[in-house]
Amino acid sequence: MQSEENPLKDFFDTWKFKILVGIAVFLVGIMAYAGANGRLTAAPQELLSVAAAPFQKVAAVVSGGVASLWEKYTSIDDVMAENETLKAENAELRQQMVDYDRVKAENQAYKALESIQSQRPEMSYLSSFVIGRDPLDSFYGFTLDRGTLDGVAVNDAVVSDQGYLLGMVVEAEPTSCKVMTILHPNFNAAGVVSRTRDNGIVTGSSEYAADGLCVLTNLARNTLTEKSDQVVTTGLGGVFPADLLVGVVQELVPEVSGKSTIAVIKPGTDPRTVRHAFIITSF
Repeated sequence: MQSEENPLKDFFDTWKFKILVGIAVFLVGIMAYAGANGRLTAAPQELLSVAAAPFQKVAAVVSGGVASLWEKYTSIDDVMAENETLKAENAELRQQMVDYDRVKAENQAYKALESIQSQRPEMSYLSSFVIGRDPLDSFYGFTLDRGTLDGVAVNDAVVSDQGYLLGMVVEAEPTSCKVMTILHPNFNAAGVVSRTRDNGIVTGSSEYAADGLCVLTNLARNTLTEKSDQVVTTGLGGVFPADLLVGVVQELVPEVSGKSTIAVIKPGTDPRTVRHAFIITSF
């Protein structure tokens, strides 16, 4: 008959018991060392300190990470606030540049006004800027930033800073007006060649408008007009003042019927690219 196994003996033979014995020996050794050096009372604390050291390191790392993250979060708010301030300052600077450009352009315009007014003091000029162009207009009409509130009326003549005829007002709103240029076939102004005194009609032509040219029609077949002769208005009809500069003759072309001659004119100021103009409100 087999003897019953002893559970206690089996436990003593397990690896768990051996580990517990090792830990006990280690603790006894530590306490003996502490007692020999007068540090027995501090031994438990030291043991706890040794055991807790890894956890303290982890806590320090976590704490440092949280502090760093919070610092970055608060610094982001500072950066965003600074960016908003810079945006506001940039917007203000851009507006100042716009105002400066406007004042600069106006100063240049008034210098031009002083020049042409000294030649024609009887006329009233209104300074204006081009604020719009119709891309579908083959004759380069444009819109100015002056209107009826400024004294502008339909049929007012429009001239460049140098006093060259650009066109006439065809529509007037309270704060703006539309201009038909001298390149348009519907534009008509009595003109004369200043040297020969040959009379004709200054008008536009679909044949020449794309090149920025207009024409003086109804010249005599045997006209003495030549290339580079100056063309001015006559004042006939009362719409345009007399002696407004138009441009110079570029070439002479016989009219289709052969009974008259057309003078192709290069305007003194190109209506296609003008940015500033004067409206003649009275003369």
